[in-house]
Amino acid sequence: MRVSKDDRNGQATMKILGANIDRVVFFGSSALVLPFILLGALAPELLTQGGNAILSWVIKTWGWLYLSSVSIFVLAGLALALSPLGSIRLGRDDEKPEFSRLSWFAMLFSAGMGIGLVFWSIAEPLYHFSGPPTGEAKTAESARLAFSIFFHHWGLHAWGTYVAVGLPIAYFQFRKGTTGTVSSCLMPLFRKFSAKGEVEQPSALANCAGNIVDILAVWATVLGVVTSLGLGALQIASGLSITFGIPGGSFTTGGVIVVITLLFVMSALSGVKRGIKYLSLTNVAIMVILFCFFLVFGPLSYLSHTFFTALGDYVANIIPLSTTLTLFDNSKWTGSWTIFYWAWWIAWAPFVGAFIANISRGRTIREFILVVMIVPAVFSFLFSTALGGTAIHMQLFENIPLVETIATSIEATLFETLRHLPLYTVTAIVTNILIASFFITSADSATFVISRFSQGRNSTQEPVVSRPLVIFWGVTLGGLALVLVFSGGLKALQTASIIGALPFVLVIYLLLISLIRELIAEKYGSNR
Repeated sequence: MRVSKDDRNGQATMKILGANIDRVVFFGSSALVLPFILLGALAPELLTQGGNAILSWVIKTWGWLYLSSVSIFVLAGLALALSPLGSIRLGRDDEKPEFSRLSWFAMLFSAGMGIGLVFWSIAEPLYHFSGPPTGEAKTAESARLAFSIFFHHWGLHAWGTYVAVGLPIAYFQFRKGTTGTVSSCLMPLFRKFSAKGEVEQPSALANCAGNIVDILAVWATVLGVVTSLGLGALQIASGLSITFGIPGGSFTTGGVIVVITLLFVMSALSGVKRGIKYLSLTNVAIMVILFCFFLVFGPLSYLSHTFFTALGDYVANIIPLSTTLTLFDNSKWTGSWTIFYWAWWIAWAPFVGAFIANISRGRTIREFILVVMIVPAVFSFLFSTALGGTAIHMQLFENIPLVETIATSIEATLFETLRHLPLYTVTAIVTNILIASFFITSADSATFVISRFSQGRNSTQEPVVSRPLVIFWGVTLGGLALVLVFSGGLKALQTASIIGALPFVLVIYLLLISLIRELIAEKYGSNR
């Protein structure tokens, strides 16, 4: 292990695991994560109680910040895309995109939304159908409202948050030659000019602020991925139990985590161009097959009517819902659902944004924003309508008690819906494969991003992530998820991750300010 000092930015680095590691970010983020992991493993009840209390305070005190900020991120993205600045390319002016549009979409969708969409496409509409924020429950009107709400939660606001983080990273990384870290995008804000107009290096205070930002990014990513990995394993174990009668419980879930960890580490080691790319294409292909299955065997006329009605409601209500701090005049519901979702997208933004940035070289800013914000949202709307619409039709017109299922086991709702359709054994196997594949894709892309963040801003000459570092973080994530599954601390850690999103709201604002200032300087020739 060799310690060195980077003369360009004053970062203290060390040679470890075959890569130059920013020791402040690496050990600082580890020190920040460790207490939450230990509490989740040793005292999950204490973490749950404390986390819920803090979460309640955050929602009550800062809920307005989440609601207003995510809407501002969407507006900022659309304004950039439609302005002359949108023609600037993320790379050299003559550079072509590294990936085809299909591969690009598959990877960004798999990293940012896939597994959650499979999980919630049925569960959330049923929730709102049976307990709407306004009006009578379990009616055609509450079913219509349920999809309008789902579209709002999974639409432009989610992807606009990812754009607000991913676009600055992509621009500074591929246009300005910096590294793929959050802090490197903020350094221009601390840039000074000498009397001769020469650019001076950021101060020690600026580097300190950069380290804090990268530590927060690693922290949010680790907590979010560990909880999602564990909760996804619980869903897979539930599917195996329902479909094949395999006994559930912690040991089955633990076995799933071990297998998934081995697979996503192998995928991450194969790189973005191979493992992650091909897995992502497989994910989208299976989703399309599952989508078509529901169209063929589900109530097609009802699904078509539901989709276009919900889309019209979404477009009509997006401005009113985006400009109020209390949706449907129901503050409790707003805090439990919309604020919670907005905080979750922000918590995942460092990892998803950085990964989307890494695969977007050669795209224009306009293409990046419009495709990332709109295409995955529309795909999500179609998929969720097919699955969720079929489930609500079963409940509303066929008296199949899916609402009771969701009350007892959220994980089982998808499989219970499939059980009332043809070819159950086949579709259950395909669904389990899809869930596992999505988690492998999310986990290996997160491992890649965490490794990049750990290398800090010193890796302009070291763009390739160290393989031993990828193995270290992959095994660490899998091991932490394993511990938390046996302790029951996963949901408590998820709450901690949501709370951790609060300081990152400010970071996203700074990213947008830094980006817009540099874009204007480039387009109109002003550097000061």
